[in-house]
Amino acid sequence: MASAPLAPASGTPAVVTVVGPTGTGKSALALDLADRWARQGIAVEIVNADAMQLYRGMNIGTAKLPVAERRGVPHHLLDVLDVREEASVAAYQEQARTVIGEIVARNAVPMLVGGSGLYIAAVLGDFQFPGTDRAVRARWEAQLAEYGATALYEQLQQRDPVAATAIGQHNGRRLVRALEVIELTGEPFSAGLAARDRPWMPAIQLGLDLDRSALAARLDARVETMWRTGLLDEVRSLMPRGIEHGVTASRAIGYAQAMAQLRGELDERDAITQTQNLTRRYARRQRSWFRRDHSIHWLDAAAPGLIDLAEAHVRFVSPDTLES
Repeated sequence: MASAPLAPASGTPAVVTVVGPTGTGKSALALDLADRWARQGIAVEIVNADAMQLYRGMNIGTAKLPVAERRGVPHHLLDVLDVREEASVAAYQEQARTVIGEIVARNAVPMLVGGSGLYIAAVLGDFQFPGTDRAVRARWEAQLAEYGATALYEQLQQRDPVAATAIGQHNGRRLVRALEVIELTGEPFSAGLAARDRPWMPAIQLGLDLDRSALAARLDARVETMWRTGLLDEVRSLMPRGIEHGVTASRAIGYAQAMAQLRGELDERDAITQTQNLTRRYARRQRSWFRRDHSIHWLDAAAPGLIDLAEAHVRFVSPDTLES
């Protein structure tokens, strides 16, 4: 008789996350854990938590794993948006929670993997998303177009410094949304960010990080590889599909620079250098975001025996043990 599949022990997660800055090897660790747990009779399914990997056709510049490299592990929420569509944290929250519920119902472990901090927090925490008002948003978007993201960042600093720090001064779309929410609700946008301390479902969070200079070198090399392995051709193929008009996709790091190169606005070296600089800056913002979450178990991505260190934070037992 086949043994019963293993399940999370009391106090261990319904969800496992692998989070951290870009370029730290989150996908590889997730697959290594899935392989090891499969040998123990624990089924794992991976849920993408990288906002840019939601887009169909955006593969090279997002470091999306090809199907052939996913080791047969089911992956969810990849390639679900057209490049013209706007990515929405609220929509992602609903979709991811639905998928996670379905995975749990299959007696498998959902593993949320990625570096989009707000998306992950929205799934794990008790986030409530206020509605939107087209007129209010249009007014803030007009200010963004006229004065730039830095001006909106300065306004948000005055109204909600916690949210300003979390968002940063370069993400114009999120700055607009934060200022819109503050105007509509009369409350700080950061009040919603604090909801990640109220869990939606039990989770164990594993965080990967790397020495800053080592990570910077790795990220610079990865950008060079993206150009060498066909990012320009990928972007060229996406332009007829409307990537230049996509609210979210057009601003993706690497894609915006590749489009500028194809339009003759940047030469290749400038496009690569700008992408490297922005990628390193993004990694710093990711690190700052995730480090505020003290529930994350941090691991050195370069540590020997990384999978053993990661697995030590997650324990599984048989359902019979749970019932006893």
